[in-house]
Amino acid sequence: MNFTFVTGDATLANGELLVIPLFEGELSEGAPVSLASADRALEGRLRGAATQEGFKGKADQSLMMHTLGRTTAGRVLLLGLGNRARFQPEVLRLALGRASKAAQRLKVASLAVALPATQSPADAVRAVVEGLELGAYRFDKYKSSAREEKGAQKPVKVALVLPEGTEKSRAVEDALALARTVSEATNWARDLVNEPPNAVTPAVLAEAARKSAREHGLKITIGGKREIEKLDMGMFLGVAAGSTEEPRLIHVVYTPKNARDAKRPPLALVGKAITFDSGGLSLKPTEGMVEMKTDMAGSAAVLGAMQVIAAIKPPFPVHAFIGACENMPAGNAYKPGDILTSRLGKTVEITNTDAEGRLVLGDILTWACEHQPSAVIDLATLTGACIVALGNYIVGAFGDHDGAVNEVLQAARTAGEDMWRMPVSELQKDALRSDVADMKNSGERWGGSINAALFLKEFVGETPWVHLDIAGPSNSPKERGYNAKGGTGVGVRTLVEWVRLRAQNQATEAAEAPAASTKPARATRGSRKSARS
Repeated sequence: MNFTFVTGDATLANGELLVIPLFEGELSEGAPVSLASADRALEGRLRGAATQEGFKGKADQSLMMHTLGRTTAGRVLLLGLGNRARFQPEVLRLALGRASKAAQRLKVASLAVALPATQSPADAVRAVVEGLELGAYRFDKYKSSAREEKGAQKPVKVALVLPEGTEKSRAVEDALALARTVSEATNWARDLVNEPPNAVTPAVLAEAARKSAREHGLKITIGGKREIEKLDMGMFLGVAAGSTEEPRLIHVVYTPKNARDAKRPPLALVGKAITFDSGGLSLKPTEGMVEMKTDMAGSAAVLGAMQVIAAIKPPFPVHAFIGACENMPAGNAYKPGDILTSRLGKTVEITNTDAEGRLVLGDILTWACEHQPSAVIDLATLTGACIVALGNYIVGAFGDHDGAVNEVLQAARTAGEDMWRMPVSELQKDALRSDVADMKNSGERWGGSINAALFLKEFVGETPWVHLDIAGPSNSPKERGYNAKGGTGVGVRTLVEWVRLRAQNQATEAAEAPAASTKPARATRGSRKSARS
């Protein structure tokens, strides 16, 4: 999409479709200029039709009307935003996602969007642009008819009509630029998640990471089975053993150009990358296996976020760590009853080969923490239990470091991604107790998502750590707002906001204490082995 800012009467803006978001009550009282102007041009028919159809401006409501040539636009689309007092930018983002899908169905080449008057015009611009760009996403690469149609398409022109009394500013221009970058990265991540498992193998995922890193000026190193063996990642190797596809170890690094900033402790992002999960010898039923191409959604989100991080240039390093493999049954696959030795040295009894993601993540988290990050986040489609608890649209957030968890939750709220803090209770630890090893990889059914988080916690030591279980929100079961059915790219926006929040906090601290030393405190390694990568 090509975006421009305009001021004045939205009904005069160039666009085949005029989009007017409305809060509850604005249809009858305090109508924005855009609605009043469109209603006058249609001789009162717009409000009349809205009243007849029961449109009141509630969230998720919409109304489409032909203008019969009475305005520049051929159609007017009213979108409900709900109660103004409870407004959040995510409501606007979802509404514009619906508008984007409507514009796509109508095959319009241009549209005008009357931005609603809100406390933050920049936040409104970002929500509108992200809603439109994310809502326009379709994964139809393998449909021959869609390929022919897409080849003839041109970018849609979008006129963003600023509210009365609002002028174009650096803030709204920056919001537009950030929204476009974030949307592009999210759609890139969606593509990876939606690709079939024969198209995205560990090697292909690693190559996509390499290409992305080069395009965005990031450093990347990729290792294979030999490098994983040198790092003593016994759990990772155990999971990968049953597949003919060789595993890949991916490390992407953003480093600030300022030498002083480059020495700051990094942030660490870890993404689960099981490019296909059959369940191993604990084989999944067919119904549960079909969507397991999405089991690498955490790594897609991390790699997408790194693209944006390279653009916003925070004043500290950011590292992404990914272990990619398939989980397949074979004569040499790891078995229930096996004992694997992790990089940390802990031994793990395998009681379920379908609890594989936590095994790979345990070794990768150990490796990430050896780089002494100030904090680490992992994103993983880890447990069906989290879907049972929170459904398809809410991420489970785990961690016992209150400061780190609250930062991530704040970032998620700003980004518009729903998250709910879940407990990491030691009361559940008995479920992982083994008679023959340090721990089991899977406990009882009850509290399954907590058990998985407790397992991961064993591999981060004292490093502030947050685990995001994205099993539900990573893959939308239906079209909703700006999401199409399939991969959502969840996590990209939250990770970006978390890095931006950290950068803002460091800037504030530096302003308040300019003479303070930035020399990082040395982290306690505990029993971890030294990094040999």
